[in-house]
Amino acid sequence: MILITGGAGYIGSHTAVELMMAGHEVIIMDNFSNSKPQTLELIRTLAGKNFPFYEADMLDTTALEEIFTRHKIEAVIHFAGFKAVGESVAQPVLYYHNNVAGTINLLQTMSKHGVTQMVFSSSATVYGNPQTVPITEDFPVAAVNPYGSSKLMIEQILNDLYNSDPQWRICILRYFNPIGAHPSGLLGEDPNGIPNNLMPYIVKVASGQLPVLNVFGSDYPTADGTGVRDYIHVVDLSLGHLKALQKISVEPGIHTYNLGTGRGYSVLEVIDAFEAATGQKVPYQIAPRRPGDIAECYADPSKARVEMGWQAARNLTDMCMDAWRFARPAV
Repeated sequence: MILITGGAGYIGSHTAVELMMAGHEVIIMDNFSNSKPQTLELIRTLAGKNFPFYEADMLDTTALEEIFTRHKIEAVIHFAGFKAVGESVAQPVLYYHNNVAGTINLLQTMSKHGVTQMVFSSSATVYGNPQTVPITEDFPVAAVNPYGSSKLMIEQILNDLYNSDPQWRICILRYFNPIGAHPSGLLGEDPNGIPNNLMPYIVKVASGQLPVLNVFGSDYPTADGTGVRDYIHVVDLSLGHLKALQKISVEPGIHTYNLGTGRGYSVLEVIDAFEAATGQKVPYQIAPRRPGDIAECYADPSKARVEMGWQAARNLTDMCMDAWRFARPAV
C-alpha cells in the first residue's frame, strides 16, 4: 500500500487517482488545512474504488503510529505541507514547525516500521533566483523565502538520512508551476479568496468571480516584460510520481528530478492562450512587482526523461481547457 500525505490537496488528489488507476492500493491522510473533505468522494468516483482515509496531522505522532500499525505500507508519497510563499514570510516559525518537524515525525515513524521508500514533493523555489535558464538539477540551491527554505531543509534531511543508511530509496521531485485540472472537470485547484497562483486567478476573473486580473510587473527582462514560468499540467505531474515509485522500487539511492515541460511562458502568453482556448475574455491590469518574484524560471527536464522515462505530454492549451472545464460548474 502507498500512503499519500496531503492526499486531498490539489496535486495529491490527482496523484491518488492516477495511482489507483494504475492498480496501486492507497491510503490517504490529510488534515484539510488547505483541502476539502468532498474531494475524497471525487477521488473515489474517478478511480472507481475505495481507500482508507485518516483525518490526521503529521505533527500528531500518535495518529502516524496508528496508520503504520494498521496497514502494511510499502512507500510514502509525501505532499503534506504549508505552501504559500507570502504566508511563510509572515509566519516563518509556523512553516518550519509544520513542514520540517512534521516530516521528521513521518520519517521517524517510517523508520520504526521498516518503511524506507519515499517520494518527496519539493519545489523549484529551492533554486532561488537562478543565474541562467533552463535549470538543471545540479544548479546551486538558495531558497529566498521560508517556504522554499523548509523544502530545502527537508531535502537535506533526506540526503543525510540516505547517507546514514543506504537502504533508503528516496525520490525528490522539484515541481515547477502545476496548473490545469483533471480532464473530467471534477478535480482541480480551487483556492479561497484571491489566488496566489496565476491560473486559478485567471479562471476566477474569466468566470466573473473577480473583476480584473492583476499582472504583477511588466518591466522584467523578458520578451514582453512579464514573468516567465514553466507551467506543467497537474496530470503530467501526477504521472511523474508513478514513475518515481517505479524508479525507487528497483533502484536504491536518492534521486532528484525536475518536473517541468522545459518551456517558459510569460503571464501575457498564458492569458492569450486561455482566451484562445476557451473564448473567454480575461481583463487585466498591470500592477507593481511582488517582492520575491523573479523574472524567469523554467526547467531542463531531460534527467527525468532519461532516468525515469517521464516527460510532460500535455500542452498549454490542454492546461487552459481543463482548468476552465473544472471551473465552469461554478459559473
